[in-house]
Amino acid sequence: MRQRAALIRTLVLKPELLLLDEPFSALDYQTRLNTANDIGNIIKKEHKTAILVTHDISEAVSLGSQVVVLTRRPATVKRVIPVQFPSGLTPLERRNTPEFKTYFNLIWKELTEHA
Repeated sequence: MRQRAALIRTLVLKPELLLLDEPFSALDYQTRLNTANDIGNIIKKEHKTAILVTHDISEAVSLGSQVVVLTRRPATVKRVIPVQFPSGLTPLERRNTPEFKTYFNLIWKELTEHA
C-alpha cells in the first residue's frame, strides 16, 4: 500500500520518467503481485515511461515493454529484449500467457550463460 501511495504522490508532480529501483523487494509474494499489477496499470493508464530495476525476471517480463540484461561488474548492456504481449493484458494476466514462459526462459538463458 505504501508503494502505491508513494507512486500516486509522485505522479501528482507529473514527471516525464519514473525510476523504480527494486520497488517490491520488501513485500510478501501475494502483496508483491497485487502491487506490481496495480502500479503497472497506473503507469499504463497515465502513459508514463518507467525504468524498473529488478533482479526478478517475472517482474521484469510482466511489467516491461523491453528487458535490458546486464553483464556482471562492471555492468554493460548484454542484450535488449523487446517484450510484446496481446494488447489489453494486465501485468498479472501476462504471467498466464505462453509468451511469458518464452521470455522468462530466454532471459534466464542470457543470465546463466557464462555465469
